[in-house]
Amino acid sequence: MTIPKPLLSRREFIFLVAGLMMVDALAVDVMLPALPNIGAAFNVLRENDRSLVITAFLFGFGLPQIIFGPLTDRFGRRVLILGGMVAYLVTTMAAIVAPSFTALLIFRFVQGVAGAAVRVALTASVRDLYVGQEMARIMSLVFSIFLLVPVVMPALGQVVLLVGPWQWIFVLMGVVAGFFTVWAFIRLRETLKPADRRPLSFRGVAEGFVIVLTSRRAFFNGIVGGFQFGAVMGIVLTGPQVFGEQFGWGAYYPIAMTFFGGSAAVCSLLASRIIGTFGLRRSAHGASILLLVLSWLAVALSATVGLNGYAYLAIVTCFSLPFVLGFSGSGALSMEPLGAVAGTASAVFGLITTLTGAYLSYVIAQSYNGSVTPVLVGVGAMAICVFACYYIAESGQLFGRDPEGTSTEVEPVGAL
Repeated sequence: MTIPKPLLSRREFIFLVAGLMMVDALAVDVMLPALPNIGAAFNVLRENDRSLVITAFLFGFGLPQIIFGPLTDRFGRRVLILGGMVAYLVTTMAAIVAPSFTALLIFRFVQGVAGAAVRVALTASVRDLYVGQEMARIMSLVFSIFLLVPVVMPALGQVVLLVGPWQWIFVLMGVVAGFFTVWAFIRLRETLKPADRRPLSFRGVAEGFVIVLTSRRAFFNGIVGGFQFGAVMGIVLTGPQVFGEQFGWGAYYPIAMTFFGGSAAVCSLLASRIIGTFGLRRSAHGASILLLVLSWLAVALSATVGLNGYAYLAIVTCFSLPFVLGFSGSGALSMEPLGAVAGTASAVFGLITTLTGAYLSYVIAQSYNGSVTPVLVGVGAMAICVFACYYIAESGQLFGRDPEGTSTEVEPVGAL
């Protein structure tokens, strides 16, 4: 028995996956301008504690993924995607009437749980259809759309706050999530073949985790994402204080995040071509070295001559290409040998990436002391960890050729 061909063309599949992933990013990026308003509304005394609104979502997003992996390998991708989106909508509406800051954090945590179900099933769905270099190219195209969120949403969030209270931010999130939920319900079909579904038994689940955790190459490529996510979110979480307060940009600080996100979106389109030209491993490994050099050069400049707002923005913008190549490359490299347990693998690496990234970004955000130097040191430390993971994954043999890999037989028709 085979599953029917998807209704989606390759182009529509990429846009829908990007849109569904964008909903998770929306829960972070559009909230940034509202953090001072939320803090004031709930009398949050410590300014750095405002970022808990973001951190709560990230921890909710990371923790349950370990559960959703085996579930999507057993029941399929579509049911988790649609169920997660409905739960996301419900908790988004609940946050509007949160009676306290603690209640808001609880709703944000549960909202993250719902987003986790969607992300695990989506990543597994992409792996059902593509593998290796082709998966990396697809994901880089997805990221090019996904990363447009930081371009538009902080500024849009600021506009919303100019005309209404912070609760309207959640209304905006609900409208966007509702649109993509309807689109997925109408157009998205199941990508996991019935014959490939794994039993939801202790032995079956345990075997899936053993396969994922005992593959040195897959595991160390997979945990790269956590260090990169920590670096990116460290920059994002400190954005309001760095640009809005330290550099005096005030309410116009979203312009900086717009520029940062826009450069990442452009680099995602470029990354697809770089991976196609140089290969998956060479692109990912080269990106890790580039990030290592750029980050520590930035630390040296900040600690010696100092940086103004424009110089700091230029530096973090230069991080965009190695970040994008790293996310696309490490994700595809980690999933490459694990097609038989794609849901479990997506869950394990999603859990590690989100929790590690959330914790490390919180540490970076808390280290901010009125200077960008600690933030850049944090990025540099993450770059060292990324390079070390690649080195261990490849047993010291970096820049190797990719093994031959093609798309699986179930593939969206059409071309982008």
